[in-house]
Amino acid sequence: MTTGRHTPTRLATGGDNAIAVTLAILGDEWNLWILRHAMADARRYGDWMAQGSISNSVLSSRLASLTESGLFVQEQYSERPVRFEYVLTPRGRAVWPILIAMWAWEQEWAPASEAPLPTMHHTACGHDFHPRLGCRSCGNPADAHDVVAAFGPSGDWSRSVPTSVGRRRSQTAVQPSELLPHTMELLGNRWSASFLGALFLGAHRFRDFAERTGASPAIVSDRLRRFIELGVVEARSNAERPDWRTYQLTQKGLAFFPVVILMIAWGQDWFEAPEGPALVLTHTACGGPFHPELLCGTCGQPLTGASIGVR
Repeated sequence: MTTGRHTPTRLATGGDNAIAVTLAILGDEWNLWILRHAMADARRYGDWMAQGSISNSVLSSRLASLTESGLFVQEQYSERPVRFEYVLTPRGRAVWPILIAMWAWEQEWAPASEAPLPTMHHTACGHDFHPRLGCRSCGNPADAHDVVAAFGPSGDWSRSVPTSVGRRRSQTAVQPSELLPHTMELLGNRWSASFLGALFLGAHRFRDFAERTGASPAIVSDRLRRFIELGVVEARSNAERPDWRTYQLTQKGLAFFPVVILMIAWGQDWFEAPEGPALVLTHTACGGPFHPELLCGTCGQPLTGASIGVR
């Protein structure tokens, strides 16, 4: 696949759109784990093996998949024996705002952890910061209430869920050594990521989730139950039909909006359906197209990967 800075991969006509491709890549917790460590300079096979309980087979398959998707390129560093390291491409490096948004949400909303998250420092203004979502068109902050999403030419629901949908997390299976365990509960399963997107696009009833995502009733029940347990969704009784329940995002769920919208924007930047975008985003405050960016919550200036330090 093409890995150029401004050259998106051309998707197949009528196939998975940018949202489905993004969920297939970033809706996998091992992929997120690998990318997180790559941002901290992991490049060689042993760098990742030293970080946690990942198996050889899982690491090999995920690195091969991420390379095929254009997030890594292989570069040879040894001739005898022949060995390669995995270097992030511009497409892979562009994931950093998503990881920062995950860190920020986890720090604010996740239960207390025995391994507290590090503090982020904005080197441009010299202060610690909490990122804020902003609109690149007008430069002002934005949240879930300020952005309107409408399906574009390739935005059919049937094309927005990955063809190969991962099973839900097993409580007994080996999981990554996570710094973001609460976030992984929401994104480490492709059904969960699809349901989050449906919630932000206005799905409220049990039937909505089944029809839009194609999930079975058992999966819909399981995911809604888990979202309620995590506190990102609440169930409400219908005044006209007490036997019906509607599902709404809580403040905690709405606060996850930057992660979701940055994922969508990343996908549409790097994967292009011939028919056009899957979603068209509008910032209601300025009326312009919504292109998300992260702002420093202290000085208000746009963040860059090079201007963020860890303390």
